[in-house]
Amino acid sequence: MTGGTVAGEPFPEAAARATRDTTLRANLRHATHTIRDKRARAVAELPDWAGLRAAGKAIKDHTLHHLDRYLVQLEEAVTAAGGTVHWAADADEANAIVTRLVRAAVGPDAGEAEAEVVKVKSMATQEIGLNEALATAGITAYETDLAELIVQLGDDRPSHILVPAIHRNRAEIREIFAGRMASWGRPAPEGLTDEPAELAEAARLHLREKFLRARVAVSGANFMVAETGTLVVVESEGNGRMCLTLPRTLISVVGIEKVVPTWRDLEVFLQLLPRSSTAERMNPYTSFWTGVTPGDGPSEFHLVLLDNGRTATLADEVGRQALRCIRCSACLNVCPVYERAGGHAYGSVYPGPIGAILTPQLRGITGPVEASLPFASSLCGACYEVCPVAIDIPEVLVHLRERVAAQRGHRLERAAVAAVGYVLDHPELLRAAERAAARTRRFHPRRLPGPGRAWTDTRDLPELPPEPFRDWWRRNRR
Repeated sequence: MTGGTVAGEPFPEAAARATRDTTLRANLRHATHTIRDKRARAVAELPDWAGLRAAGKAIKDHTLHHLDRYLVQLEEAVTAAGGTVHWAADADEANAIVTRLVRAAVGPDAGEAEAEVVKVKSMATQEIGLNEALATAGITAYETDLAELIVQLGDDRPSHILVPAIHRNRAEIREIFAGRMASWGRPAPEGLTDEPAELAEAARLHLREKFLRARVAVSGANFMVAETGTLVVVESEGNGRMCLTLPRTLISVVGIEKVVPTWRDLEVFLQLLPRSSTAERMNPYTSFWTGVTPGDGPSEFHLVLLDNGRTATLADEVGRQALRCIRCSACLNVCPVYERAGGHAYGSVYPGPIGAILTPQLRGITGPVEASLPFASSLCGACYEVCPVAIDIPEVLVHLRERVAAQRGHRLERAAVAAVGYVLDHPELLRAAERAAARTRRFHPRRLPGPGRAWTDTRDLPELPPEPFRDWWRRNRR
């Protein structure tokens, strides 16, 4: 695994490993700086960007406040258009629904070549581990996005929301294609170089037969329009359009927070998303589908509405703003922590600042990975400044840190804070403690022993002055 990170490892340990990988850091620095500079130029073209950002925030907040109503409206509209809506409370239920639908579509006697699906890049399906669930059921899922293909062929994990293979350079990608494409039935072209055009052509040839053969496609959606039951996918390569139109059955797995009330609301996000993500004025491919249309596109459409922790997140008045996220990845590209540690260190399909607040809420903060993520930030605020829907990520990080600290298992920390609070509430005791500390300062260690080592392993204790400020002020006051 690139960066030496291990699945299930808390962020401090995973980041310590990743930051020692000089190739990884060079790849990340080059890619994130390039993307963020392009984004800044694209955003600067719009004089009303601040107004668009405020509108996006307001639409999302309104929708989340009335989410129950808009989801019912969406279900009615999808059903009226010939689609079928399924509700999944968690990952297991969503995986079971999709597996059952795929089996029904390919038939019970389908051979190995027929028990397969093509996939559009989808964070929701990665979140629930759909590929692995399908594989357990004997169904092969083929990723068709170029970066996702690189990750899948390399037995890797995505490390970025927009550019899942951002941690790989061209030479590494060539090695993956040359060594692994044959396992999918078609070897890479002989003499393949690391030129981007050649790598893209190799992927195109590799996937074309999959598009033409597949009976079933699985997608996510960037947005769902409640008033018409329309789903929207924006992408840059055309693979999404192939998946959404060629197979006979289309299954879309979408988080319940992706709904917007009307087409007029959608227009705001179709301006915010491309400029914040790919630094484009509009996406090269924007695909819409509403149910099924005889003779045009899939003959069956299934929408799986995924909760998987979103309702619990919605109940948190501070944390719920994470559900505004439109997955643009702008926060990753400006984050100094992500730039150095990479996405794998976050132990989730949602890396970077948004992952640090979204993952602990979707999964709960009881696990070691989830409890460590709210601390994976310097709180510099750069993520909030670039967020197109104004998610105050630093505010949520501090809020989640409070929740982590309130858990059982932090007794020593709470006892220390309580003791300090007692001293600060009693001026005479504080004065005596300050004088005692000043008089014994030459005996103070530079590092704390025992449990305090975790704090002083990365910082020095402050050097105490020869006398407390109160005593100095009393002596020198005129």
